[in-house]
Amino acid sequence: MEKTVHTQTEMFERTVFLMKSLRKPLFSKKKTYLSVLEKSLLLGLLLSFLLTMTGFSGQCEAIENQVFRFHVLANSDSQEDQALKLKVRDRVLEYSEGLFQNAQTREEAEALAAAHLQELCQAAQDEVYRQGYDYPVKAEITNMFFDTREYETVTLPAGCYDALRITIGEAEGHNWWCVMFPPMCLPAAEESQELNDVLSESQMEVVENGDKYQVKFFAVELFEKVKNWFQDR
Repeated sequence: MEKTVHTQTEMFERTVFLMKSLRKPLFSKKKTYLSVLEKSLLLGLLLSFLLTMTGFSGQCEAIENQVFRFHVLANSDSQEDQALKLKVRDRVLEYSEGLFQNAQTREEAEALAAAHLQELCQAAQDEVYRQGYDYPVKAEITNMFFDTREYETVTLPAGCYDALRITIGEAEGHNWWCVMFPPMCLPAAEESQELNDVLSESQMEVVENGDKYQVKFFAVELFEKVKNWFQDR
């Protein structure tokens, strides 16, 4: 398997090298001939890389569709506001522990979150007040973009995930994220086992081997960012 990773990385590096070399001006017929050859080789490398990415991208999309994320955004990056964010996180997770324990799919977990959205928001708001602040709290179910993220022993690919999003005050501080379903956030949860209950064997191979698929994770993230950029225009 290490040999496969080396080959994919080497192919990616050669593609980048050839792309850079094609920027150089062409002065002779010989150079023009080599440029055509280089372009053909580049096209072949790109097509090969895209073919290897097709299956991987499909696995990443399947992972997106089975995971429900949890996202908390702090009022600011001050030490006090960041500490408050974690208090709110703990309070919402405490409330959620019994809420999602019987959910069998992402759809079920999301439906439960939507049905109890007001209570989740109130739990977060009560914690803000209990800590001596008067920031308003907002809770919503949304579909949002996440970069490639590592969580303990697993790596989740970049993409647009459904998420329970809690914003505190101006929501201009750093965020905290986790996975609400499967319940990886909960203290008793074991990340790999929880995911193993909902992901296929091939999908588990992806999330448990982040180092092995670094180039592919990078390519997926780049593609997702470009896609989102065009969609926002």
